[in-house]
Amino acid sequence: MNISIFDLSIYIKFFIGLCALVNPIGMIPIFTTMTHGQSVLEKQRTNLVANFSASLILIISLFFGSSILNAFGISISSFRIAGGILIISIAFSMITGEFINQIKKIKENKISQNISVVPLAMPLIAGPGAISSTIVWSTYYSTWINLFGCSLAIFLFSLVCWLCFQAAPCVVKILGQTGINIITRIMGLLLMSLGIEFITIGISTVFPGLLN
Repeated sequence: MNISIFDLSIYIKFFIGLCALVNPIGMIPIFTTMTHGQSVLEKQRTNLVANFSASLILIISLFFGSSILNAFGISISSFRIAGGILIISIAFSMITGEFINQIKKIKENKISQNISVVPLAMPLIAGPGAISSTIVWSTYYSTWINLFGCSLAIFLFSLVCWLCFQAAPCVVKILGQTGINIITRIMGLLLMSLGIEFITIGISTVFPGLLN
């Protein structure tokens, strides 16, 4: 599918999808908990390394994800359906409040103190949902111009995550746990809509005319 480089709605939609999947504001309490006891400089370094690593993982998924699928003989339509189901499951956990509890369990099971790449970059920022969404998006718009636009969206997303983590102490004080819970559930609704769209397109490709 080809689009004009000036059709920014595609890149905005991709950017919003990543934000809904990862929910940077909802991640702020987790980042605060994980970096508890670190100095200011250590927190800044953790923040920078985590978001740089996450953006690199997503860029690799964007450019080489479909090739990896082809190597394993997985069709794009099947991956869209599987990715949609995964996204919906994440969205459901966000709406019901289980998402943050699952993230805390990941942190509790980690022994290493170097949490920049694992678990912050992966699987918390560049998790299965974000990677699946990125690969699916690369199959929708596979020209170099579109991939470049999506790459910029990924870097912008990483910048938003970095800014949220930098402002973590202030945001926690302003929003409180209640405000963060509300934002998490709103993001979950947006995310569920995105997952349903992926599944609908995948099914319509596998079974032409079924949804008409």
